[in-house]
Amino acid sequence: MRDPLFEPIIIGSIRIKNRIYMPAIHLNMAENFYVGDKIIAFYRERAKGGAGFICVGYATVDDMAGTPLNIGAHRDEFLPGLSELANTIKSHGARACIQLNHAGRYNHSFFLDGKAPVAPSSVPSRLTGEAPRELTEEEIASIVDAFASSAERCKRAGFDAVEILAGTGYLISEFLSPITNRREDKYGGSLENRMRFGLEVISAVKRKVGEEFPVLVRINGNDLMEGGIGREDMRTFARALEKAGADGFCVNVGWHEARIPQLVPSVPRGAFAYLARGMKEVLNVPVIASHRIHDMDLARELIVDGVCDMVALARPLIADPYLPRKTKQGRDGEIIHCVSCGQGCFDHVFELKPIECLANPLAGHETEFDETPSPHPRKVLVIGGGPAGIWAALGALRKGHRVILWEHSEMLGGQLNIAGLPKGREEFLVLAENLENIVLGSDIQVSLGKEATGEDIRRESPDYIILATGARPIVPPIEGVELPHVHQAWDVLQGRAHIGKRVVIIGGGAVGIETAIDIAQRGTLSGEELRFLFINEVEDVEELRQMCIRGTKDVVLIEMTDSLGRDIGKSTRWTMMREMRLFGVKTYTRTRALRITEEGVLVDMKGEEKLLPADSVILAVGSVSNNALEKEIKELGIPYTVVGDAASVAQAIDAIHQGFRAGISI
Repeated sequence: MRDPLFEPIIIGSIRIKNRIYMPAIHLNMAENFYVGDKIIAFYRERAKGGAGFICVGYATVDDMAGTPLNIGAHRDEFLPGLSELANTIKSHGARACIQLNHAGRYNHSFFLDGKAPVAPSSVPSRLTGEAPRELTEEEIASIVDAFASSAERCKRAGFDAVEILAGTGYLISEFLSPITNRREDKYGGSLENRMRFGLEVISAVKRKVGEEFPVLVRINGNDLMEGGIGREDMRTFARALEKAGADGFCVNVGWHEARIPQLVPSVPRGAFAYLARGMKEVLNVPVIASHRIHDMDLARELIVDGVCDMVALARPLIADPYLPRKTKQGRDGEIIHCVSCGQGCFDHVFELKPIECLANPLAGHETEFDETPSPHPRKVLVIGGGPAGIWAALGALRKGHRVILWEHSEMLGGQLNIAGLPKGREEFLVLAENLENIVLGSDIQVSLGKEATGEDIRRESPDYIILATGARPIVPPIEGVELPHVHQAWDVLQGRAHIGKRVVIIGGGAVGIETAIDIAQRGTLSGEELRFLFINEVEDVEELRQMCIRGTKDVVLIEMTDSLGRDIGKSTRWTMMREMRLFGVKTYTRTRALRITEEGVLVDMKGEEKLLPADSVILAVGSVSNNALEKEIKELGIPYTVVGDAASVAQAIDAIHQGFRAGISI
């Protein structure tokens, strides 16, 4: 029986070999708008990996449309790079599309030589903090022409299609939304007027490239903005865009300013697919569903059930470019799944860095590593089976070395197995399982439950050692930490400690916050329970909502410094802060624990002593490197490298990249 994911599909005049679409993502790899080797190499891997349709970008339509880190499509001088990119994608069997966009008020004067960004109205951007300049009607007409000219240029470059970004809070979104469009001319006021700019863009592009050249639209199904555009108006807009010439739609959700989570692990897989279904109900052209579609079983289900015609996989194809090929060949055990952490692919965008990936240390670094097998294979011992150790072992294996991996526990994955325990963080457990499957299916010689000693190392006699023994939680010098109702956060998350109703957590970093959210949700309704109660109208809707957000524990979190979550990435931090508020966690900054008693925690709260009552006290004050073996290894005289938390406690993405670099450099 044929797999629906790998059935061909027609969009406009082109035939696509399967239903897997890689949507445009910010790579931050262009060099003053020029396509270089890094972009070519990144997309080469995704095309080789089996995606049917790859959209690059976004690409700029004029000098005000983006930053020099975006791909440029607004001048002929960019044609050679654009052509090489299109040809590279097509040479490996995929169809090549390019997304065109104008950032509008989401651009920053820093990138515009001090000039203000432009928008339909002078409404400040919460993303940049700047107020844009209102466009004149003459300038609007010029931008419409710029979209058309850029599209024609991309056609000449060899792309099979173009996609117009009409969502996410960029310029077309800004014209459509009453939040950002306060004009009183023909482009403002009624929905019909606010749609005008987007429709003019599609019509102009279609006229320029010709009827046979496919034009897609990336559109929001819902802006998720208070006072913005919701589902019904979006469907009205989509129908008008189809009439104007759109050949297909990729359905997005939310603006960058929206305060509803969209991409983080706590968003259920496929949660926004209903928006694609809503579009498909009113359109006659193919519809692509996107956002948190991270596994191929779900992707297949959405197509079979008629929710969409194709699925957009962006971050999953960053994490594993060969996901389509592995799926088609039945190699599911070799797939590495995206964890939706946003650390390398989203946070880097705001930091103006090229993208990376926690799950895949090769992503964004395709041109940097020499994987030619070493002419002198060595016996490499990796001590520690956490993420840094696993990737160190896999890196060394790629170079043809004989690799031995020792792990003191009975499972691989290290702290990924703890990070994935809180509700909404289960993707980390999936990654731990993925990595374990890959290691156990490889030629790496694995010993679990192996507590390494200097004598063991001497007997093994390796040629090289990678020490990846991770970290251990800190026990702070607070009176009372030895009391029986005091527990480490790691033990609580792993179910090794039972906690009472009143809980005080000491430490407001990532571990403390994740623990607080997890505990605060205990006793709330599960998704299946809510569905049953809602469908059968057992309780009032607001009562059900309260049962989803009010658990059985009273949770207080304290932090010595003046801010929470400093070690959490920008794209995730705000969602976790929101969840703490939503689930009723009380937080106190500039609050120091003085003493733990049987009654609770005595604290110094901004200079005032106060007792916080507690049945259970949880320690989440950080970790310290666990590298006691280093001294013995040094005495043995064996070359070695210390990686991950064993070298310096940091985020998982840093540990993974450091481990892989150490392994592949041997």
